[in-house]
Amino acid sequence: MGAEKTAHVKLLDLQAQFETIRPEVFGAIHEVVESQQFILGPKVAELEHEVAAYCGCEHAVGVSSGTDALLVALMALGIGPGDEVITPAFSFFASAGSIYRLGAKPVFVDIDADTCNIDPDTIESAVTDCTKAVVPVHLFGQCADMTAIMRIASKNGLAVVEDAAQAIGAEHTVSGETVGKRAGSFGTFGCFSFFPTKNLGAFGEGGMVTTHDKELADRARMLRHHGDRGRYDHVLVGGNFRLEAIQAAVLLVKLRHLDNWTRRRQANAACYRQLFADAGLVPGRVRLPVQRPGRHTYNQYVIQADGRDELSAYLTERGIGHSIYYPKPLHLQPCFETLGHKPGDFPAAERACERVLALPIYAELPEPDARRVVETIREFFAGR
Repeated sequence: MGAEKTAHVKLLDLQAQFETIRPEVFGAIHEVVESQQFILGPKVAELEHEVAAYCGCEHAVGVSSGTDALLVALMALGIGPGDEVITPAFSFFASAGSIYRLGAKPVFVDIDADTCNIDPDTIESAVTDCTKAVVPVHLFGQCADMTAIMRIASKNGLAVVEDAAQAIGAEHTVSGETVGKRAGSFGTFGCFSFFPTKNLGAFGEGGMVTTHDKELADRARMLRHHGDRGRYDHVLVGGNFRLEAIQAAVLLVKLRHLDNWTRRRQANAACYRQLFADAGLVPGRVRLPVQRPGRHTYNQYVIQADGRDELSAYLTERGIGHSIYYPKPLHLQPCFETLGHKPGDFPAAERACERVLALPIYAELPEPDARRVVETIREFFAGR
């Protein structure tokens, strides 16, 4: 038992990634320091160009965080008091919090139990005369069913703001096509986060808004800089949502490696599938991530298991890094109490909150660590 307690498998090892790109990163930071251009500027413009191309979009606007990307997108659409915006009940808080912060009403819908992404079949019944937009979330690195979502949005005249914070490079393959479209390129806006733990992570906060619409891109650029269109001419009330040049420089370095890191995450996911099968845990004890047609980038590797909390405690005791994304659905968060929801309103979301568990999946994950994760889970279930 003592050896088990001292064993340690990290959920994420950013240091391992950094060691592979150290000279490139310091060179990029040095270039910014020498230029003394720290806010916006040429590095941010270069990153915007590269991210737009990577995501298959016409325009990209660098902002200060993924949350601010959502805020800027919703503000550019004029979302405010009296408006309703549909979004899933199972997601990171920013998806709904950004809507609520602007005085609009988040209208929650349920998720698909297999992928944990928004269930398109629940969207149309939630549309009212006040509905202005839908915010689907591409959770854990897999696109929501954008074919169905865009069809519903077009039919009902709704804007679509893709929360792609966890899904840069993810693709949704439309039926009958061989090449998928990338997250952030389907809707009116796409919103990305560069939080350090993301597949493409900065050395601090950062985000990006993507769009095919030049007028909306220009509006987003003004909003990130207090609504200023130049020379202190404030035509909108925006905010300080500017991206720092040092973050852009670091992200430009990392973007060159992103596809390779994604391939390694996918390889780790395939390794897990084999290890869980060999351990006799699937089907039955553990439900592995379901991959729909397209490209899953595995920002997280999230299994589902009964007795999740007991399993989590068991892993903690044995030094196995893991996390729970997310333990409470959005409709039951205290700050949304005035919306009048109760347990049972969105059963798939509530069940996911009871069963999900994220395991290590980062690109540099050693295979012996993955084996130890699965073996420890096997030991847990063997004792039940």
